[in-house]
Amino acid sequence: MSALAGGTTVTWDELRIGAQPPPRVDQPLTVTDFVRYQGASGDMNPIHHDAAFATAAGYPGPFAVGMRQAGVLATYVTDWLGPRNVRAFGVRFARQAWPGDVLTYSAEVVARREVDGQRLVDVALRCVRQNGEEHLTGTATFVVPR
Repeated sequence: MSALAGGTTVTWDELRIGAQPPPRVDQPLTVTDFVRYQGASGDMNPIHHDAAFATAAGYPGPFAVGMRQAGVLATYVTDWLGPRNVRAFGVRFARQAWPGDVLTYSAEVVARREVDGQRLVDVALRCVRQNGEEHLTGTATFVVPR
């Protein structure tokens, strides 16, 4: 079984191919979200918070720090399958996200296997903008404790 947020569990039998937790819909992004993440991470690139800098660089304005959303995606999937059970996690940035965007995070079991006595599930991860465009995609592997 794998620990879920709230103390519930999910079993190996429940983690069939196609299994998904409910999607997580975030609040609309704000430049304040970007600045908070930048302060915490130390990544103070002005392209994410300074409108004049972003437009001078050819963008319509500041855009989201992708690693912020990668962190939300990681939290979303570990809330489902447990942070101690992560064996691999990776993301690919597909498109930028902008202030006002509403992002939806989702995950789906795409493979199950047993290796050296461990039960493993591979999970496809997505983060999409309100218009359906992918912002991030990713994969994760979790062990499912017996």
